[in-house]
Amino acid sequence: MSDAASTDPLVIRYLAHVRFEKRLAERTCTLYRLDLIRLADMALASQVPLLQVQSGHVRRWVAQMHSAGRSGRGIALILSGWRGFYTWLGREGLVSHNPVVDVRAPRVAKPLPKALGVDEAVQLAEHKETGDDPWLEARDAAMVELLYGCGLRIAELTGLDVVASTEANRAGRGWIDLPNAEVQVQGKGSKRRSVPLGRSAIEALTHWLAVRPQLPGMLTRSAPGTSALALALFPGRHGTRLTARGVAQRLKRRSLLAGLATPVHPHMLRHSFASHVLQSSGDLRAVQELLGHANITTTQVYTRLDFQHLAKAYDAAHPRAKRK
Repeated sequence: MSDAASTDPLVIRYLAHVRFEKRLAERTCTLYRLDLIRLADMALASQVPLLQVQSGHVRRWVAQMHSAGRSGRGIALILSGWRGFYTWLGREGLVSHNPVVDVRAPRVAKPLPKALGVDEAVQLAEHKETGDDPWLEARDAAMVELLYGCGLRIAELTGLDVVASTEANRAGRGWIDLPNAEVQVQGKGSKRRSVPLGRSAIEALTHWLAVRPQLPGMLTRSAPGTSALALALFPGRHGTRLTARGVAQRLKRRSLLAGLATPVHPHMLRHSFASHVLQSSGDLRAVQELLGHANITTTQVYTRLDFQHLAKAYDAAHPRAKRK
């Protein structure tokens, strides 16, 4: 970056504006300075004054940065700084339009959700932590079965009660229905759905419900004046409803104790559920219903996971895929 660009009077004035009038942090001001020096350098290389930059120039510079390896996210941050600069120039009456306003960074590819392999998921689900209190082990095992066996979101899990009630329905909580082998949850957008309980989940829940009354104040049926905490399916040690953070900490610990190489977070089990159901059934609509996705395009990300799984199997097994 050139010294001439760093001493451009417009750049200096704007940096003084953001530093003193907008009261931005010093690190933010430094990033603004670097982005504006980059802008001045590119304008200088294109032999165009900063006040005469057009959208076509900006698009060409975006293409140059992208071809040089800068990420779409990084370019978006740079454009944000440039956009603010030209907005200020417009307010100062120095330009008639903002050449950056309609320019967008290259689209950032969404990363694939992280999912466990089938063997890893089964290893975690079948793990028994004999060093824990029996009630704690029973609770955590049941949570894993609902996260992986039903694909629940963490908020859906922590919002479960042991039994249906009018208050739970009104408050947006869910509940388990063992006789019908279902779990009722309220997901995003206040949409309720029923998710089937598998044999392993039913066994884990049955065992947990047998030891859950050991915690003081825990009830198994609703009654007038019953506290919502007393009906929580998964309470903590002190009888309060287990939080999302508490579930995440317990799951991370359990996955490491189970011998998994990567600490597992709750949403990873939801991704694993969706990926493994899709691999086995190929039924994208069914996976959409089970996950509670409003739009099937949200579910389609798992087809990419499924293809990734097939590609790995091909690379490992097909004779024409193996390199000499």
